[in-house]
Amino acid sequence: MNDTITTKQLSMLRAELERMLARLAKSMKVTEETLRPATLDQMSVGRLSRIDTLQNQGRTRNLQEREHRKLGAVTAALARLERCEYGLCTGYGETIAFERLLVFPESPTCQSCGPSI
Repeated sequence: MNDTITTKQLSMLRAELERMLARLAKSMKVTEETLRPATLDQMSVGRLSRIDTLQNQGRTRNLQEREHRKLGAVTAALARLERCEYGLCTGYGETIAFERLLVFPESPTCQSCGPSI
């Protein structure tokens, strides 16, 4: 475990990861409901309305993909916490700055090794 992160800081970061997980679960439920196939009556709905509906579904699919990636990152961060590996860069094992973890608690890498999540 990274010696520079205090127990209090670690508890704070764990709580934030758990909040993120809960928010993602709610958001993903709404996204799933939004992606249910829309029934478009070709005769009663205009062409622009159909195009708008298709574009909205495309944006919702993109959102769903981002949510799944974020879920994977948060879940992996919680797993690293359980293995006492949280706060160590998965690239070279260097310490991840606490300030970075405050902004991106799910980050597996330090700023030098990888982009922000």
